[in-house]
Amino acid sequence: MTHSLYAIPHSLYSGRARSYLIKNAIPFEEFSCGHESFKAEIVPEAKLATIPVLRTAEGQVIRDGAAIIEYFEAANGRPCRPPTPKQQIVSGLFDLIGAEGLLRPAMHYRWNFPQENLSFLHYHFYHAQRAHPEREAKTQYMMDKMRYAAMMFGVNDKTQALVETLYTEFLLALDKHFEQYPYLLGWKPCIGDFGLLAPLFAHLGRDPKPLQMMQQQAVHVYRWVERMNRSYQDASEYYTAGAGYLADDEVPDTLLAVLRIIGEDLLPETRAAAETINGWLESTSVASGDRASRYLGQNDCKARFEVRGQSFETGAQPYRFFQLQMVQDAYQVCAKNERADVDTMLESCGLLELLEIKLGRRLMQQDNLEVWV
Repeated sequence: MTHSLYAIPHSLYSGRARSYLIKNAIPFEEFSCGHESFKAEIVPEAKLATIPVLRTAEGQVIRDGAAIIEYFEAANGRPCRPPTPKQQIVSGLFDLIGAEGLLRPAMHYRWNFPQENLSFLHYHFYHAQRAHPEREAKTQYMMDKMRYAAMMFGVNDKTQALVETLYTEFLLALDKHFEQYPYLLGWKPCIGDFGLLAPLFAHLGRDPKPLQMMQQQAVHVYRWVERMNRSYQDASEYYTAGAGYLADDEVPDTLLAVLRIIGEDLLPETRAAAETINGWLESTSVASGDRASRYLGQNDCKARFEVRGQSFETGAQPYRFFQLQMVQDAYQVCAKNERADVDTMLESCGLLELLEIKLGRRLMQQDNLEVWV
């Protein structure tokens, strides 16, 4: 049975779903969101004109990369969820980091280097549009729209240098990890690998400026990006490669070092976003089942925080907490002694607080939308 994936090569979240299908040998055919069937057949059931969207062989339409992965994980015995507690939590954290924590450098390196990137990006945005007289105008409109969206992530003349410093530190630390292991937790990809691939493929591993940076400074990360888009293990350079996740719930020190770096940025923004969204929830009438928008939309609904003494202002995004809920839920089902081990690990990375940062209302995916419970 062949499924249909609606996606485009330069789409951040499409890469997450596509890689999952490839690595799990799930047969699919890919269609552009510019395909005539997308607007006519898919969007009415997907509810939003976003990608990726999967139409299963049976005709079910599933919007959002996390939902697509969950559909197959639930049906197939969760082949990409590590069975042990620390590894489960780390896998969930990297899924969150990929979906939310690296959006700032991803958008910065895509849109703030036009000399290197513009021709490449124009090609992709142009060919995501159907052939019609307004094709070029629509291409420019979409590119301008995404440039504006990039500003929502807090990159400006004052913050740019720190954004680049933090990303470089993260990239070099991740490179040291992949020097030792082909995937985050050993010898096969986990959910966190797919989440992390989202920004590290479509933006940071394909756009000319960050691609050159990755190839020159972090070749092991670049090889992981290649590896994640191949159906086989693709780990021939690891002469003692194994076949599964690391034994005894091991989380390598090289991976904890990556979490320490990303946590400097992830934790303060998550804390600030929670405070902003909770304030909005207290002042707004939100019924159960109401759609949770990607951004709250009001000018005063910004997350304001500091990293290394630098002030940032970003859009407060509820979706971050839909992802974080998964980590917190996994923690809650751990035994008491397992929680203690997780606590020790997260405290060593400065991320223990993430287990306590919550919104006043839970989120869930229902009928292809993120909604308030």
